[in-house]
Amino acid sequence: MDCFWSTWALLKEGGRPSPVGGFYSRLQTSTDSLLHHILLAMASSLMSLVSDDSRYQKAFQLFLERSSEHQCMRDFIHNMLPDILASIGNGKSHLNVIGVGSGAGEIDLEMLSELRLKHPGVTVDNEVVEPSSTQLHNYKVLVSQKPGLDYIKFNWNQMTATEFEENWKVKKMTKKADFIHMIQMLYYVKDPGATMSFFQSLLDKNGKLLIILVSGESGWEKLWRTYRNQLCNTEISQCVTTADIKSFLDSKALSYQSYELPSQMDITECFTDGDEKGELLLDFLTEVLDFSKTASSELKAGVLELLRHPDCSVESNGKVIFNNNLGVIVIDQLT
Repeated sequence: MDCFWSTWALLKEGGRPSPVGGFYSRLQTSTDSLLHHILLAMASSLMSLVSDDSRYQKAFQLFLERSSEHQCMRDFIHNMLPDILASIGNGKSHLNVIGVGSGAGEIDLEMLSELRLKHPGVTVDNEVVEPSSTQLHNYKVLVSQKPGLDYIKFNWNQMTATEFEENWKVKKMTKKADFIHMIQMLYYVKDPGATMSFFQSLLDKNGKLLIILVSGESGWEKLWRTYRNQLCNTEISQCVTTADIKSFLDSKALSYQSYELPSQMDITECFTDGDEKGELLLDFLTEVLDFSKTASSELKAGVLELLRHPDCSVESNGKVIFNNNLGVIVIDQLT
């Protein structure tokens, strides 16, 4: 990787020939083309973490252990979500729910529990959309072990949000949803705005679409804003925060409610060279498979420096604590 930077520097800073006739412009075109291929080669050497599901799941579990992510979500679910859920359904005895990117189901079941408390006696049709076979299996195991879920019919969809949308359109489905939640998943679609618009179109009267992403005020936003071109996979949105979602909604003049959820993550191990858990956390932070081994020394040094910067983290008692704040956006049925 270092040789690419050296070559690029030579091409950009090296001597240029005299512009005799069209010679210089042809050479410049050739140089630009070479630069383009070099950049492509550099980009292709950094593989997305999601391309290795096993390592992704390991990194994700470690992230959950090192962060207050699920706890801050649970606080929101039990303290604020009930008021949001109170207005859905319009008195119906049966509610349709869609969970997009449901993972292993722990958060889903807590939301469904609050839904049941707000609407006692209802039955629920729950579409679970999750591309990971591992996560879907864990969700099914959780359901089999948890009593009192007889009021819910689970429909398992091992597919991405995009595949679910395509499947829905092919089948010409007309079913409407009372509650749709998309938690930490809009990073993995090509066009977050289009995906949001599709699922918003599925909302029934008084329906709610709940989106949770990293906050535009988080360390993630600073990291992605600085290294978006080097780290982010252009085939999926990946580097998206609630600030991007709000901008999209504002551009469409769509109303929404928003909430900030304080969260933090201990990333101290990232700064111990060769630390196995630190490398997993770096993979998760950058969404790059084996980041420490495949990134250029310049990129790695830059990322580590930024992660330690006050814009991203605070240092306390020998620990580096990353700003993992989340944002919640709630959207109503399109009118």
